Amino acid sequence: MQPSRVLVVDDDPSVLRLVKTILERGGYVTEEARDGRDALGVLESRSFDVIVSDINMPGYGGMEFLRGVRERDLETPVILLTGKPTLETSNRAMAFGAFRYLLKPIAPKVLTEAVESAVEASKVERLKRAALELHEEEAKLLGDRAKFEARFDSAIDKLWMAFQPIVSWRDRKAYGYEALMRSDELSLSNPAAILAGAERLGRLRDVDRSVRAKLGSAKIPSGSLLFVNLHANDLLDQQLYSPNGPLSCFAERVVLEMTERASFDQIKDLDQRVAQLRALGFKIAVDDLGAGYAGMTTLTQLEPDIAKLDMSLIRNIDKESKKQSVVRSLVTLCRELKIDVVAEGVETPAERDTLVDMGCDYLQGYLFGRPGRLLTPPAF
Repeated sequence: MQPSRVLVVDDDPSVLRLVKTILERGGYVTEEARDGRDALGVLESRSFDVIVSDINMPGYGGMEFLRGVRERDLETPVILLTGKPTLETSNRAMAFGAFRYLLKPIAPKVLTEAVESAVEASKVERLKRAALELHEEEAKLLGDRAKFEARFDSAIDKLWMAFQPIVSWRDRKAYGYEALMRSDELSLSNPAAILAGAERLGRLRDVDRSVRAKLGSAKIPSGSLLFVNLHANDLLDQQLYSPNGPLSCFAERVVLEMTERASFDQIKDLDQRVAQLRALGFKIAVDDLGAGYAGMTTLTQLEPDIAKLDMSLIRNIDKESKKQSVVRSLVTLCRELKIDVVAEGVETPAERDTLVDMGCDYLQGYLFGRPGRLLTPPAF
């Protein structure tokens, strides 16, 4: 435990030395100042558990010093010493919050007992302050959390699904539509913000179930698939595996997208869960292939029916030979594994043509349609 620190203020060198000696023998660490102004300068850069100060000092005396201390610090105990006590100075000392008012010559025992009491009082005040600050911080956090929860609830209430077409370029028709989460709550309007909020509040399941409930009534055009994003946490929700679940009634037309950016380490029986979903009729897709942390491991873990290439690989692919080499390798690998490939983020005819030449027929991006509330036919 650190020894308590005491600032001793006195213009008389002999008294200063005596007080310091008494306190240091009592186990205190002391520092000195020769007048009130000098002491205030010391307090600018250092803090003390107790201050012991003479009252009668020339220039900037003890009472002025006490007042200066209280303007900056209401808690540090100040013990005043005087060889010329008066009722006026005693009253003023108490008015400015002096802890003790002691007479010179001071007996060592009286001084050490006063300082000991002051140290204990200082500790109590600091504990009170810390408790108050903690209470105020908790109240603020609770208030912030309550406000955030209200906004999150609003986001869930105002949740809606946007649909973006995925095309088969060879057949010039819609291969499927990806469902993308949106909300009319302005502070949480995009998927990243909603999911971050759900993780913060421990309410991912509320989001997942709300999305699946809304998609259960979606009218997907005949011959098209519905691509639905799954958070890794979704795989732990038993409702997903229920034959009566919102998506199970048309599971053969649903593709469950699992992002390569996510970690499936928390899913101890991943292969069994994926097998259950396939038994219900769902197809499995790996999303963001080429951008995540798991690399090709995800392909072997999930054995997907479809792989979606991350848009970072597709942007300007017609101009960048390195991207072409990576995509060509991924397309070749997927073809050998009998995995269909969808290229995401296609925005220009040049990107489209480069991808088609490399054998990537299924395409998604603004070139064919932006996400919207309606399942509109793609543009060719």
